[in-house]
Amino acid sequence: MSFFEILDITAVVAFAISGALVAMRKRLDPFGVFIIAFSTSVGGGTLRDVLIDKPVFWIENVIYFYPILIGVLLAIFFRKKLKYLSKSLFLFDTIGLGIYTIVGTEIGIVYGLHPIICISLGTISASFGGVTRDILCNKIPIIFQKEIYATASIAGAIAFLVLTHYKVDETVAYILTSSIVIIIRLISVKFKLQLPTFYTHMIS
Repeated sequence: MSFFEILDITAVVAFAISGALVAMRKRLDPFGVFIIAFSTSVGGGTLRDVLIDKPVFWIENVIYFYPILIGVLLAIFFRKKLKYLSKSLFLFDTIGLGIYTIVGTEIGIVYGLHPIICISLGTISASFGGVTRDILCNKIPIIFQKEIYATASIAGAIAFLVLTHYKVDETVAYILTSSIVIIIRLISVKFKLQLPTFYTHMIS
């Protein structure tokens, strides 16, 4: 198994735990927990593959069901401990965001797509699983709020393109890119950095 594939599986597990934690907070049954975890894990990648007319990764390779199931079981069995880790959901979501940014951007590069499209695919892969999770759980997705979320993914995708262009060692590029995304998210939450919002009064 290549380092890229290890990263991919790690992201699936991280997002599965993230989705399962949200589902359990909503008091869903085990089936509901699995569906939310599944949607969180594969939602972004599914949209990415459909957009570039690529066979959907989890349909083409059923091995992805196993890390999703592992993530769900970890979240269920350790839910009491995770509950007391105030940043547990944030942590797993951020790890998934960082790694899936690489996965999506790398696929765009392999398909020979324009850099802007590669960045878009990286952001979609990383962000839209969380969007699916939040919509199914009746929450406003983080990506549409003030938090720096997709912006961190965009920054990571740009960094990955630059590192790839300059022929930086593949493993180093993976680690640096995911670290950039994760660090941006950590700093933005730590110091409450937010993007501006726009609001207007409706005249009736």
